[in-house]
Formats: sequence, C-alpha cells, structure tokens
Amino acid sequence: METILLKKMYEIIGWGETEGDGLFSPGGSISNLYGILIARYKQYPEIKRKGMTVLPGIVLFVSEQGHYSVKKAAAILGIGTDNVIEVKCDERGKMIPAELEKNILQAKRKGQTPFCVTATAGSTVLGAFDPLQDIADICERHNLWMHVDAAWGGGLLLSRNHSYKLSGIERANSVTWNPHKLMGVPLQCSAILIREKGLLEACNQMQAGYLFQPDKLYNVDFDTGDKTIQCGRHVDIFKLWLMWKAKGTSGFEAQINRYMELAKYFYKVLKKKDNFKLVLDAEPEFTNVCFWYFPPRLKHIPKGFERDQELQKIAPKIKAQMLEEGTAMISYQPCGDKVNFFRMVFSNPATRQTDVDYLIDEIERLGKDL
Repeated sequence: METILLKKMYEIIGWGETEGDGLFSPGGSISNLYGILIARYKQYPEIKRKGMTVLPGIVLFVSEQGHYSVKKAAAILGIGTDNVIEVKCDERGKMIPAELEKNILQAKRKGQTPFCVTATAGSTVLGAFDPLQDIADICERHNLWMHVDAAWGGGLLLSRNHSYKLSGIERANSVTWNPHKLMGVPLQCSAILIREKGLLEACNQMQAGYLFQPDKLYNVDFDTGDKTIQCGRHVDIFKLWLMWKAKGTSGFEAQINRYMELAKYFYKVLKKKDNFKLVLDAEPEFTNVCFWYFPPRLKHIPKGFERDQELQKIAPKIKAQMLEEGTAMISYQPCGDKVNFFRMVFSNPATRQTDVDYLIDEIERLGKDL
C-alpha cells in the first residue's frame, strides 16, 4: 500500500517515472527533519561516520513565516538554531526571493556554508505559498538542496483549480506532505518524499543482520525499515489507502474545493462587517482566514499603541468563553507586529455555510460587551 500511494504522490508532485522515494513518518515535524537530514547527507556523506566535526559551518534558510519544526530539526541534528537564517516575507507572508539571495550571499561572505533552503507551501498562520519557481532558480544557482514544507498545502495539488499555487514543487529535492491536514485523514499521516532514489537508505541504513537479512523468503524491497530513523513504526498508510479508495482523487478534489469556497464566503461576509477587520485585505489564497473582532467600545479609540493593548486581549477572551460554553474552537495568535487575531482554517468535511454564519454570530454575541 505504501509503495502504491507513495508512487501516486510522486506523480502528483510531477516527478519522473524513475524518480521518487519516501516514507510515512510520525508527523510533519519529523518529515521536515528527514528533509534536512537527507539534504545534509547528500552534500556531506561523511557525516554519517565521522559526525559534525568534519563539516564546515553549515547554514540553512527558511522564511520568517516558516514552521518552528525547521529550527527544532536544526537543534536535534546538531546544526544549531543560530544557523537557521530566517528570510523576510512580503505582506502576504511569502518569502521574498531577492531577500533569500541576499541572505545566501551574506552567509558566504561571513565564511558560512549554505546547504539547504526550506520553502513553505501553505504557511501555518497566513496560509501563504512561497514562490517555488523563483526559489528553485536560486537553489540551482547556488547548488542548494530545496526542501518544500507542504505539510499543510500539499493537499491542494489534488485540486485542478488551485494546484497552480504550488507551481515549481516538481523542482524540489524533497517534500513534506501531511494527508492528516487538508485531506482529512485521521492523525497521524505524514509523508516525506525524496526525489532522488536511494538517498534515504544510504543515509539511514545500519544493515542490522538480525532484522534485515538479504536472503529472506519474500522480496526484500518490502523491508523499508532500514530507510527510517525509527525501528518500530505505526501503520499510517492503511487509513489513507482506504480513504483514497473510497473517495477517489475526484472526491478529495471536491472536498478541498469546498473548503476553498467556504474560506472565500467567510472572507466576503467579514469584509462587509464594520466590527470585523481582515488581517489581509486580499482574497484568501488558502483556507486560512485571519481577522480581528472589534467590540463597540474599541471602535472610537484611534489606531495606535493604546488600542492595540486592548485589542490584544479580545481574541483570547472570546476563545476562552467559547471553550467554556462548548460552542466553537478557533485559533488565535499574534504575528510579527500584529496583535492577537483569530485564524479560521477550513479542513473539516462536515463544515457548512451555516456553521460559518453561526461562528460570526457567536463571536459578536460573546464579544460585544468586552
């Protein structure tokens, strides 16, 4: 089942017939760790035997809106969080290619050795897609490994209407894609996909004679255990295989298109309301819709520090009341210089337009007197 579905995922990404290797791992953070681990091994295979002491001062790049797991992977792999360089984003939360290039050249001037860029396809907060074609050009120019964290956005590849947002992903060296996010597979179900065959095994295999005997009765290609950093693994493929059989690619596509329609509807309703303000004015690119709710008393305070101090407390208070009453669950967070705002994300096939209307009414009901 793994072999069949991994092959399907390589095809959807756009890799060639003879390309592609992969594994299901315990979540997107571990998949990202694999991406960086393999990137480093490809450049410095001697690391496996001799360790970090034989390496120059290596650095990697990720957008300032990238997932925290990239830094965590750098800490675990002995690269160090100081050697993860965060690249500036534009107002929509996309990595700015010119800034990436600038950071790479700066690092080289300092005597550091760049080896990898992690691009994001569907960022956690704003749902942004980094410009993958431009990033791929830069990676090729500087001979860097390109990893795409499409844990959240990967499912969009199944939608013919929206897959263009990941244009350039076929040029990546590795991709993280979590079916347990947009595709709605129960936790956990995450894939790390590597374009070059054989690297996963070369990097991770230890050839334990008591497990991976080459003269077994069956085809030893099924022994994928030596590609992983684990030994025992959970069978995460079965539920994905079953869902894909039941829904088909077209079923997933319809489901994902519906989420996108709901996000657009939510955005349009909020745009017309004067007590809600969208974090991004433009139509959502993904299912993330970020917004503030303004209670009547805040409407008269001019924009500035004093209002921000008050606005910062609103989302946590409304969320706490929703949880206590058991009516809805919605995330909030600050981002850069923006104080706490709500982040609505559509990825539940049971959500309907009426639920969206209910949520808006509920926020107004709980927030109007704050």
